Amino acid sequence: MPISSPQPPCAGQISSVQLVLREARRLHRAAASGALSEALPILRRLLTTRAVTDRSLPGLFHARGTVQRKHVLRALAREAGYASWEDYRHALPHIDVSHLQQLASVQRGTSVLKLWFSDTSAARRFAAEQGGQAVRVGVQAVVLPAAPSDAAEAGPPLRPRALPGA
Repeated sequence: MPISSPQPPCAGQISSVQLVLREARRLHRAAASGALSEALPILRRLLTTRAVTDRSLPGLFHARGTVQRKHVLRALAREAGYASWEDYRHALPHIDVSHLQQLASVQRGTSVLKLWFSDTSAARRFAAEQGGQAVRVGVQAVVLPAAPSDAAEAGPPLRPRALPGA
């Protein structure tokens, strides 16, 4: 059954529903991958959110071909705080796409150091003191670097100084 958006996005723009479906497709492919480094993080998320309940992690890895897109969508919905994909699907048109894009970038990009916190309040306190933006990811939170416009207001970047005796 195709999922249609109540308002078609303008050319070049992507809706929040399309973004989540695209992310689900990417995660589904990774879960089915034979590479441990690609499949295990996704399979762990499926087990943590109880999107799949009948197997252990090793059992799920060996039967990763049984993972369906609906399992990934259910996990994404539960990580966002919704009981089901259907509830999340109805709320998505009202969620800012830029927030969802930040979440997608948090899940990827292992080359960028991310500051993780056990809850959103701790991440917000850190972001208020040190700069950056707190983003909720499931029950945890991450602080992302300040947006480029914030950095431009802060002035020129600091230049490293040579250490004495170097």
